[in-house]
Order: sequence, then C-alpha cells, then structure tokens
Amino acid sequence: MASQSPSAQDIADAWQRERPGTPVDSITIVTPIWQLAKLFGDDRRRVLTRAGVDTATLDLLSTLRRSGAPYALNTRELARRSMVTAGAVSQRVARAEGDGLVTRESEPGRTRTVLVTLTEAGHHLVEASVDQVLQREAELIDALTPEQRDQLSELLGALLQDVQSRVGDHTISQVGQI
Repeated sequence: MASQSPSAQDIADAWQRERPGTPVDSITIVTPIWQLAKLFGDDRRRVLTRAGVDTATLDLLSTLRRSGAPYALNTRELARRSMVTAGAVSQRVARAEGDGLVTRESEPGRTRTVLVTLTEAGHHLVEASVDQVLQREAELIDALTPEQRDQLSELLGALLQDVQSRVGDHTISQVGQI
C-alpha cells in the first residue's frame, strides 16, 4: 500500500522546525501548483494518447482551429500564437503534414511565407480531441463551485502575470513542453 505524501504544510513545518526563520510561506502555494501541474499534465497526455494525438500536434491544430475559417496561418503567426520557436513550429507542421492533418504552401503573393492550413482530417481530430480534453478537465475541477473557479482563475492569472514579469518570461506555453 502506498503511503500518503507529506502535505505542503507538513513540508513547510519541517523546514521551519529545522531552520527557524527560513521563509516558507511560498511552500503551501507553490508545492500544490507543481503537484497539480504534474497531475493535470499526466492526465492530459493519457486522454490525448487515447484520442490518438500528442500535445504538440494538438497545440498546432488548436491554434489553427481557433484562428477561424479558413483555419490557415503563416508559420510566423503560428509560432507567435503557439508561443514556441519557429523551429518547433516547423517540426510540428512537418509531422502534421505527414499525417495528413495540415497542408502547407506559399502564401499568395509572398513566395517566402509558408501558409499552413487545417485539413478536413485535422479539423475532425482537433474537434474530437479538444472535446475529450476539456470534458476531462471539467471533471477534474468539478469539486469547485463556480464562484471558487472564478476566484481561483483570477488569483492564478494575477500570480502568473506577476511571476512572468519578475522572471522576464512571457512565452510559457504548456507544462512540460520542450
């Protein structure tokens, strides 16, 4: 039988006992965020594996789908909206094109600009996958009331914005994504 992991409060208390005066206030906030990120990330990967798509491909397809009809963006805009490098977009597009999920061609009137377009197969896959992911994530946060969700969303948004400013990184995409 697996033993229960110590709570964030247990960890903070142990540090305070062993090193009085050590600033431990962040532990009860940051530790659960790390734990939740791992749990949510692992669960999402399981859902996507069952759906037959990986996180990077879903990110690409979702970015195209959210762009609206005709579901096409140039690679520079894909990189900006996906918050990944041009090289990462190139790899994702090549893989998705090989799977028949997107097409790429020169943008009309701009031969050096590549336009990536969602195919019918890509559209179908993103629609099914997004529904599965969002339904599962809704189940995972179902213990919170609508008011608690709103409050947590506001607090996490404020914390994220402040931390991004403090560390000088506004390019975070997905947890565990390389």
